Amino acid sequence: MSRRDARITALMGLFSLDYSEDGNPEQIVTALSEEEEHPLRRKEDQAYALLLVEGTRKHLAEIDQELNGLSKEWEVPRMAGVDRNLLRLADFEMFYSDEKIPPAVAINEAVEIAKIFGGDESPQFVNGLLGTLVKKHGV
Repeated sequence: MSRRDARITALMGLFSLDYSEDGNPEQIVTALSEEEEHPLRRKEDQAYALLLVEGTRKHLAEIDQELNGLSKEWEVPRMAGVDRNLLRLADFEMFYSDEKIPPAVAINEAVEIAKIFGGDESPQFVNGLLGTLVKKHGV
């Protein structure tokens, strides 16, 4: 299974849902899974992407509250869409998912994806805030 590809699909799904909150996560993940650039060919990958999207959305209020407290200058609504959703996704994987992902893995994945989809400052921004989040959780 390619968890990175599933995370990329989940990021795109979360980004899409930021602008269409009444969208159907399953339909969005299915459509994104079939895109040529980042296809998810295995059902396990699609299932993981959907788990990430639905889980992050389920805990969105708690996650955004945590993220808002990390930086005085950057509250969640002001963050770039890619950065915001990468932070949300990593937060969910580390602290809310039934299968907790080790912080080092979640942060590394978020930073690597930020290098692909984010702006020039995204990798450092994502790394810094997730590092602060992990310290806040005492992990």
